[in-house]
Amino acid sequence: MTDVRIDDEAVLWSASAADREGRPLLVLLHGYNSNEGDLFGLTPYLPLEPAVASLRAPIFTGYGHAWFALVAEGVELSIEGAELATTAIVAWLDRVAPDASSVGLLGFSQGGAMAIELLRHAPERFAFAVSLAGFALPGERAGDERMSQLAPPVFWGRGTADDVIPAASVVRTQAWLPTHADLDERIYEGLGHSVSERELADAAAFLRARYKPAA
Repeated sequence: MTDVRIDDEAVLWSASAADREGRPLLVLLHGYNSNEGDLFGLTPYLPLEPAVASLRAPIFTGYGHAWFALVAEGVELSIEGAELATTAIVAWLDRVAPDASSVGLLGFSQGGAMAIELLRHAPERFAFAVSLAGFALPGERAGDERMSQLAPPVFWGRGTADDVIPAASVVRTQAWLPTHADLDERIYEGLGHSVSERELADAAAFLRARYKPAA
């Protein structure tokens, strides 16, 4: 598998370059077979403090885009793809936002998995993660021990009627996240593979707490 790169021209920004100076950055990571416009629609419901950047995943699926191959196609292939995508996102941050006061992550589904992967890759680089219908990929990462020491805040929301994320992935994430993060886990009765108004409100409240000035 060859190196991948985030397309700078495809990034959707909530603020101009001048307006982004000195502000925290919130990076949005869409799900499998989707695009950068998907989660960007949530921007009006999110806190105003951060500049928001919605990225396009690097793998074209024929319909939308993906961060890595589906786990059903092979776990090792998924982990390898996630590592390449993670490296590409960090390189993108180095190019376009090296001076961001903080960097937070919000992802849905496969993008939610990527938010967790980025924390595992560079736990000191990211302030927190919001993983909506996301999951932790199997295996160990070089940053896992450091992440457990730092225990970054993680919001993990999922629905009881989600039939897209395999049960094994949910069980693995339930066991893994509490030992590596300051976890805010929310379970939504009857919610499928989507984001409900209640979940969005809970995630927004989590974000507001992250951007609240220190007393």
